[in-house]
Amino acid sequence: MASVLIVDDEELISSNLAAYLEDEGLEVDVANSAEEALRKVEAGLRVQVCIMDMRLPGMNGDQACQALHRQDPGIRFLLHTGSPNYVISPELGAIGITPDHLYRKPVTDMTKLAATVRALCAGR
Repeated sequence: MASVLIVDDEELISSNLAAYLEDEGLEVDVANSAEEALRKVEAGLRVQVCIMDMRLPGMNGDQACQALHRQDPGIRFLLHTGSPNYVISPELGAIGITPDHLYRKPVTDMTKLAATVRALCAGR
């Protein structure tokens, strides 16, 4: 089964994303901070895709993606941000994150997001 980690400090957003993806047959775990996500992966959580909020308290999404990639280079990422000006950094591009992996909040087409998650899981 495809496995996803959602990292978002807004509980309503993470719970809605999780519920939708679970209804789509995906196994979902949620972390409310980058630090929590890192602890979960360090403790043995294995996921194929991480949906990362880019604005987080403490460690930001950019830093978290890089740290998670160092922990498990097989994790693929979707970026989730409410910032209309966010641009993917060269460091994130270097770990395979492309503009197709960037979703702006609010996500209006959850079917597209779920399809992208499945495609990333299949390509792992």
